[in-house]
Amino acid sequence: MEFIHSNFILETKTAQKLYHEYAKEMPIIDYHCHLMPEDIAIDKQWDNLAQIWLYGDHYKWRAMRANGIDEKYITGNASDWEKFEKWAETAPKTLRNPLYHWNQLELKKPFGVTELLSPLTAKDIYDKTASMLKQDSFTARGIMKQWNVEVVCTTDDPIDKLEHHIAIKKENFNCKVLPTWRPDKAMAVENTTAYNEYLDKLEIVSGLKINTFSHLIEALKKRQTYFAEQGCKLADHGIEQFYASMYTEEDIHKIFIKVRTGDSLSENEIEQFKSAMMIEFGVMNHEKSWVQQFHFGVIRNNNSRMFSKVGADTGFDSIGDFNVAKNMSKYLNRLDSLGCLTKTIIYNLNPKDNDVIATMIGNFQDGITPGKIQYGSGWWFLDQKQGMEAQINSLSSQGLLSQFVGMLTDSRSFLSYARHEYFRRILCNILGNDMEKGLMPNDIELVGKMVQDISYNNAKKYFNF
Repeated sequence: MEFIHSNFILETKTAQKLYHEYAKEMPIIDYHCHLMPEDIAIDKQWDNLAQIWLYGDHYKWRAMRANGIDEKYITGNASDWEKFEKWAETAPKTLRNPLYHWNQLELKKPFGVTELLSPLTAKDIYDKTASMLKQDSFTARGIMKQWNVEVVCTTDDPIDKLEHHIAIKKENFNCKVLPTWRPDKAMAVENTTAYNEYLDKLEIVSGLKINTFSHLIEALKKRQTYFAEQGCKLADHGIEQFYASMYTEEDIHKIFIKVRTGDSLSENEIEQFKSAMMIEFGVMNHEKSWVQQFHFGVIRNNNSRMFSKVGADTGFDSIGDFNVAKNMSKYLNRLDSLGCLTKTIIYNLNPKDNDVIATMIGNFQDGITPGKIQYGSGWWFLDQKQGMEAQINSLSSQGLLSQFVGMLTDSRSFLSYARHEYFRRILCNILGNDMEKGLMPNDIELVGKMVQDISYNNAKKYFNF
């Protein structure tokens, strides 16, 4: 039997029925990813599997390093074939790592490859997929069509011109490609030199001088309006932790002047400024009726030697260990007290926080909007079978799984749509097993509707796509 067979992960007849009859054919709404809009605009084509699979994939890079592969074959100047050969050498060593499942799922669809990747099969798989990648159905847009992708939300900085989104929209591509507002750099005052360089760029794109904190907010609001005009409906904030320090307007104005003149800040001043920016962003998101997302809990660039050598987002980040509940509560409560708490999705990276998030969101549901405050899907290091199951179980125990907006790829790869299939199989397996154990009614239409809602319908309504 093929490893990725039709009932992969689906342990019971009921789970199989839920997946094949209710989940499998639902369109994909990928409301958070890191795809390059330019790749979609130009309908990018790749020469080989190394280019589409290994370029920029820090998950694979971490595994290759753990397998003793030299950096030359990871981020270095080795040829595409040499890099792929080293990945094929590593792939069999990833058993019980989610990469093994992802690997084979992505080979199965869209390429139809069922062989297990190994040094013995590497050349045949490399050549076969290289030939297929020359076909129109394997360009960036072709792969999206194969996966029935209906909406993609990229991740974009306020200074981005969004020219590729505009170009795509003019062509009437059958998949909506929308920007997402990611203003992290606008609050990154820990490095005053880099921050001032960023503000100088923000001045140019906004056409406004930024000499005061009020000027900063005005410039950001102008850019936010521009994003909204290009179809943006979501904001995303990548933070180590929630910031909720006490501050006054005078404090923040003084801190900003200090930054703008190049002076470094104390830890307390940094916390105060970030706390103020978090509130400002929350108010701005509410004014635009955007959904705001918070990805928190990562420690980035742990290895300073490798950061100097290969830069950020190359596989040297890890789960952080922060006390999160009080500051998260303070932040959400302040926005709620101001009448400015918009739809919100919270993603944690440390699994110890699962039930913290699952219970916190219940404090701020408004009794009007179903699932207004969401516990986001398993993210990054939790984006695997155990992590997804744990997130589903925490949300089920503490809230309403039925209102969950489901999965996303959070990926830079056009082959990562397989993660939606992976999630749907896991979801159907959990629910189908519960039904067969008598823990849920044996009503396939009732539970099947829930599966379709989580897979697609809830997201479409929630984001108003």
